[in-house]
Amino acid sequence: MDTIASSPALLEEHVPVKSRIWISIADSAVAILQSLVAASALTYYFVKLRGLDPALTGIVWLIFGIWNAVNDPLFGYISDRTKTHIGRRLPYIRYGAPLFALAFILFWVVTPGSENNQTLLFLQLLTVLFLYDILYTAIATSIYIMPYEMAVSNKARSTIYIWKIIFMVFTIIVPFALETIKPDVGDAAGIVRFRWIMVGFGIGMSALVFLSTFFYQEKHFAREQEQPPFVKAFTECFKNKAFLVFETISFTIIFAQTALMQGVWIYFDEIDVSRTPLYLALGGGIVLGVLLWISQRDRLGIKRSTILMTLLFALGCLSIFLGGRSLLPAALGFLLFGFGFAGGMYLIPLMNGDVVDYDEFKTGLRREGMYAGINSFITKPAISLAQWALLTIMTAFGYDQTLAKGLQDARAETGVIVGWVAPTGILLFLCFLALQWYPLAGEKWETIKKQLAFQHREKERKILEEKGFKVR
Repeated sequence: MDTIASSPALLEEHVPVKSRIWISIADSAVAILQSLVAASALTYYFVKLRGLDPALTGIVWLIFGIWNAVNDPLFGYISDRTKTHIGRRLPYIRYGAPLFALAFILFWVVTPGSENNQTLLFLQLLTVLFLYDILYTAIATSIYIMPYEMAVSNKARSTIYIWKIIFMVFTIIVPFALETIKPDVGDAAGIVRFRWIMVGFGIGMSALVFLSTFFYQEKHFAREQEQPPFVKAFTECFKNKAFLVFETISFTIIFAQTALMQGVWIYFDEIDVSRTPLYLALGGGIVLGVLLWISQRDRLGIKRSTILMTLLFALGCLSIFLGGRSLLPAALGFLLFGFGFAGGMYLIPLMNGDVVDYDEFKTGLRREGMYAGINSFITKPAISLAQWALLTIMTAFGYDQTLAKGLQDARAETGVIVGWVAPTGILLFLCFLALQWYPLAGEKWETIKKQLAFQHREKERKILEEKGFKVR
């Protein structure tokens, strides 16, 4: 309990800048390691550098997808009932971080007898994925929920999210930067160096997560509301039409981020285009996209902004699909990818918040945790499906992972482009159509939001004043 709670003078709730920065650093550090595992380096390493058959790699991701879908709701259920002297979420972040580093390092270790052994490579990838994801889920879910534990007022929480958006840019930059230094098939010294770089990232990012836990804490302000049983709460979420429509774009954004960040590692290996202008186009698209979505959020609204974002994202895929071997259409595609990535970082969380607000309007309960768990239940398979689709399509076009860079035939090159952007582009266009039925827009919704805002202010005022704070 805060010492100022006993003071007769009421103070406005405030989250220290160092707490906002460090929780955002932890969030970004975990996301960087996850992007290397789920969306870029890991599949490239096992397929291209270790020689695991692409078809077997795709099977690993499909098997893993089953577990990946169910463990988030399970962990949310467990963590909500955890009781320690430092809180419910903090122990998982602090004490899970060293184990998280170890699990990440195990991906890059060459186990005895695994060279050219498809069975051992298959088992290593599958086993370590399961171990890694248990720890990732425990830490990432706890970090995701932490802002709700650090503050009660929406005003105080919003100061955290601004920092999180800033640091999340690194989760895109780092994998693309590492792509430029990846080794080629047969480059023994380069592969060893690449392994050590990955080990360094695992240790460094996990150390940041561990250190971060000494700069923020759980305040336990919120009173727990009476919640329905797990099964009932789970099924009731699917009665929320807005949630169902939202899940189409949420699933697709995860699919797109995974597929595009993974595929770019192979794209630059086999397609003769210059990296520098394409990366500049991508960076420009991200910056312009953030500015666009922030400036147009209120004028267009979340619904129309997201519809526009999905269309631009889909057109980026189309540009690569039709002209990915030439610089100008490829640059246009990367520019539009930037707008899409920016929208995924900024617009999707806002839409998710509206969905939870709507549920609160209907039920009177605030259930961020349940919706977060079910969202992961639905969207996490997108990671596995994106990997499987890319690898399956490439294999169908005759891709040979044993060849050095640039030695695939024209048909295999086409397979790389098709596998990279076609599934994502199709899903984005379908989302563009589905979002027309998203109900949370217009004057009626704005009226509901105002009612909810008033109710939130009243709840916050009562809780905070009991603790010695006030909300202005």
